[in-house]
Amino acid sequence: MDIDLSNIAAATQDAVREAGAIIRTQWDQPRQIRHKGRIDLVTQTDVAVEEALRKSLGAILPEAAFMGEEGSSATKVEGLTWVVDPLDGTTNYAHKLPFVATSVALWTGEGVGLGVVYNPILEEMFVAVRSQGAFRNGERIGVTDTDSLQDALVATGFPYDVDKQVGRITAWLDAVLPVTQGVRRYGSAALDLAYLACGNYDGYYEINLKPWDMAAGWLLVEEAGGRVSAFEPDAPFTLFSSSVLATNGPLHEAMRALITE
Repeated sequence: MDIDLSNIAAATQDAVREAGAIIRTQWDQPRQIRHKGRIDLVTQTDVAVEEALRKSLGAILPEAAFMGEEGSSATKVEGLTWVVDPLDGTTNYAHKLPFVATSVALWTGEGVGLGVVYNPILEEMFVAVRSQGAFRNGERIGVTDTDSLQDALVATGFPYDVDKQVGRITAWLDAVLPVTQGVRRYGSAALDLAYLACGNYDGYYEINLKPWDMAAGWLLVEEAGGRVSAFEPDAPFTLFSSSVLATNGPLHEAMRALITE
């Protein structure tokens, strides 16, 4: 598909910044919280940001479909599609923890061509365009060259059905914690992937993510020189994969061995 991703990236950043202003404005206001699941929350801010992005991104590419966390039940993407998480880290937002982000990716029909992750509270804008690199606040970023697990800092997250997955989660922690420098859990998959792309983390793993959680971060990691896959070595990674393993590259197979034994 013949589109100018560089120009679209600039317009997308403007749209995401405008949406981030909603998060900042409502940061100190009372939260209107409802439950989609036992620990799966949605606030009025999630909905407001998604509606704002639906309009602004639609103006950038009227021909593109829109897949958003709060308004989509799609199980596949076809053709040009915006894949949007308006407020990744809603539980953090509900508790006023500043690890929240808006994640916007553009699926071109062949793959993720553009990814933007923005934390409006910490003013961090991460951008990647296919074959053009990854950037944080305008400066090029890259993954680490760490090749030893004992020197690696690893991130993870817990699924919303954690009560049903606790055995697997603790088994992975039992495997990873003793042989690495530590495990961090910030509560935003989009930011975890962005921080891996920046070199803050060396590896990241999680299960049961949705396309909007990881689409932009997936491209950020790859454009920063890292590697993204499913846990299983023979499973192709897609927007709908049930597991994600992202690393700087040199640690990929060692990390995979830890979480698939």
